Amino acid sequence: MKARGWRIAAASIGLAASAVLVVALAWLWFLHWQPDRTRYPLRGIDVSHHQGAIDWRAVAADDVAFAYLKASEGGDHRDRRFDRNRREARAAGLAVGAYHFFTWCKPGAEQALNFIAAAPPDADALPPALDLEFGGNCGRSPDGVQLRRELDTYLALVEAAYGRPVLLYVTPEFFAAHRLDLPARALWRRRIVRAPDASARWTLWQYHNRGSVQGIDGPVDLNVFAGDAAAFAQWRALRATSP
Repeated sequence: MKARGWRIAAASIGLAASAVLVVALAWLWFLHWQPDRTRYPLRGIDVSHHQGAIDWRAVAADDVAFAYLKASEGGDHRDRRFDRNRREARAAGLAVGAYHFFTWCKPGAEQALNFIAAAPPDADALPPALDLEFGGNCGRSPDGVQLRRELDTYLALVEAAYGRPVLLYVTPEFFAAHRLDLPARALWRRRIVRAPDASARWTLWQYHNRGSVQGIDGPVDLNVFAGDAAAFAQWRALRATSP
């Protein structure tokens, strides 16, 4: 009985060790996964003050072509590292854009003015982006009509100021709930490790939320552009059409 008990214990330990190894290998695979870089050669990151101090020259040297920086949120919040991140990322040679986190608890006009003040229009910047998601938002959840009304107001003000069409960042949950409510704009899709569905075209794809890049301590969001350098330059130069 004792020998049999030891065998069972040894087998259990072996199974447990195998399970730990499988989990460790799966996590390692996840951390280093990236889409086909021959198909999507331009990689970028998006950051906020949560990434802390960033060595942008090291970032640029680590296969990063562009960066989106959080500038503002809601009606009055502004990211405290935006100005420094923008200045240093540009100096490192990256294409740089700004994004605003849209909340349900503030009018679209108020949020637009906050973003424009936080990230003044710049002809060399990437198209301004708008972060639309449920996570981290206020408790109120608008219906489609309310959402579209506030979005249209925000977009009208920001696009008039920038002369650029706004890029809409959408999480899977938000896209599923409000896909039919969204105005016709280029999409920045979040789909971790899985390609966005082909039913809606996208311009940027956030494929990772635990990526590693030289010059940044800790995890960072990773993105790719849906095209080559020539297509990126064309998109970067795109201007808003007159109403």
